[in-house]
Amino acid sequence: MDRSTSGWINGLIGVIIFSGSLPATRLAVAAFDPVFLTVARAGIAGLLGLGLLLVFRQPRPKASDLLSLVTVSFGVVVGFPLLTALALQHVTSAHSIVFIGLLPLSTAIFGVIRGGERPKPAFWVFSLAGSALVAGFALAQGGEASPLGDGLMLAAIIVCGLGYAEGAKLSRTLGGWQVISWALVLSLPLMAVLTVVYWPQSFAAVSVPAWLSLGYISLFSMLIGFVFWYRGLAQGGIAAVGQLQLLQPFFGLALAASLVGETVTPAMLLVTVAVIGCVAGARRFAK
Repeated sequence: MDRSTSGWINGLIGVIIFSGSLPATRLAVAAFDPVFLTVARAGIAGLLGLGLLLVFRQPRPKASDLLSLVTVSFGVVVGFPLLTALALQHVTSAHSIVFIGLLPLSTAIFGVIRGGERPKPAFWVFSLAGSALVAGFALAQGGEASPLGDGLMLAAIIVCGLGYAEGAKLSRTLGGWQVISWALVLSLPLMAVLTVVYWPQSFAAVSVPAWLSLGYISLFSMLIGFVFWYRGLAQGGIAAVGQLQLLQPFFGLALAASLVGETVTPAMLLVTVAVIGCVAGARRFAK
């Protein structure tokens, strides 16, 4: 199997895993404070990442890698989980999932800035068209949308794209699972302190689905998904493999409907299909 094909396969596995993140967060945030949820999931994943690094006796990253690891930690360990958890107090997971259509553009932009990639001009035409569709959908929701929730989701997309591109760049030399593990370990002391600070007075009202959701976003969304995703981006190219994120709304909307019981409107499906068509066109010109 060539490197490019391996990159697409790993990227697809990562996208499938990430697709459950927002519906699971929606379930969990109904029972947990958003800040506690963010620090707890990062703390659990950090302990698992530390265990992996110790078991496989991984060498410490170079001093020159620390800034990149801090950036990854800021983007995907703290920023994206916290901002989406806050957003999901104001919007449904089905609505927020459509914003994932902006992730390929965000990732590609930071892939140029941080990864040194140079997609063809036509790539940006398709990507911008997809982004415009997503933004137009959010504005057209009227009373159903939340300016605060939408703003938080947009901020989450920006910091996530930065974390994806920075992690992919570093994965070329450090390795995919090593990057996310070290990023989690770097944030572990702060996450441990904040977990204690925001520890709930009681867990009596927390349902089994909420606990399972916390487990999913801690183990799969925060750690395992990144093992495949960073490897895929490093192997197949940040801008190119990043387009696979356009499949995430399909998977996510299906999960939101089946697991969370939310309504998926025809408009949501139409916009999702249109955005995927735009970015599928962009994929042809990613290199």
